[in-house]
Amino acid sequence: MTKNEEINIVYKTMKSAKEIRMYKRYQAIYWRLKGKTLFETADIVGVSKRTVDNYWAKYKEGGLEVLKPKKQPGARKRLTDKQEDELVDMILNKTPAGVGFPASFNWTAKIVRDYIKKAYDVKYTIRGMTKVLKRLGLSFTRPTYTLAKADPEKQKKFKEDFKIFKKN
Repeated sequence: MTKNEEINIVYKTMKSAKEIRMYKRYQAIYWRLKGKTLFETADIVGVSKRTVDNYWAKYKEGGLEVLKPKKQPGARKRLTDKQEDELVDMILNKTPAGVGFPASFNWTAKIVRDYIKKAYDVKYTIRGMTKVLKRLGLSFTRPTYTLAKADPEKQKKFKEDFKIFKKN
């Protein structure tokens, strides 16, 4: 492959990059291929000389593919597969009131989090719990509030008027 072909491939890849991080990586390679020094390239791209040097070394070693970031493994799961299966089964087949929580018919992330703490002695934040529920393919509800002094007739009329918007 000629140098001009290589430059064209890098240029097209750079222009099709959807993330700024990848765009900058490809841009660094592009300018190095065009003959810019490490310092000039770093200045153009807006990164350090060392970063450009690292990108260039990776590119020379394995091409554009090795510039793509590897998927980060993330934190390990806190619940075992068996515990997760039990949790899914419990959420699908029981109500919070059925497992000892105050009278509630919907599972919220907070209630699930509290249940896990009680049943398995594992702590989660609310946000962490929503991520677990999403990973398990479950949805959750956010608590809603009703007005204690609301007029029941007006509420009934409101529900009737907006029934057409409700999904079946």
